[in-house]
Amino acid sequence: MNVRSVVILFFFASMISCKKEEKKESAPLSKDQMVDIMMKIYLAEARSNLTPVPKDSAYKLFLPFQDSLLFRSGIADSTLRKAYSYYLEHPAELELIYDAIIDSLSLREQRMREQPQNQN
Repeated sequence: MNVRSVVILFFFASMISCKKEEKKESAPLSKDQMVDIMMKIYLAEARSNLTPVPKDSAYKLFLPFQDSLLFRSGIADSTLRKAYSYYLEHPAELELIYDAIIDSLSLREQRMREQPQNQN
């Protein structure tokens, strides 16, 4: 084996060993932030669905409320969209978020049922 063959072999071996490192993408919003904002949005949407107006009108009323909710939370609309996209690409993390939302809503429901009913 001559020197040229050793150099070529070394070159190819080094190329194979140098794998392209994948840059780990981080979530635009943390799991806790997503749980908080998604719960607020779901609860607001549920309240708007209880109003005695047609669904398309309720949706039109809900959109400005959602915008104000995001503004009060300090979250940009684009950040929320990026966070949704990120978590849709990472379903295991999204499942943890939904598990936390379900647990929180169940706890709220349990607390509401335990409260004594005000009878007038």
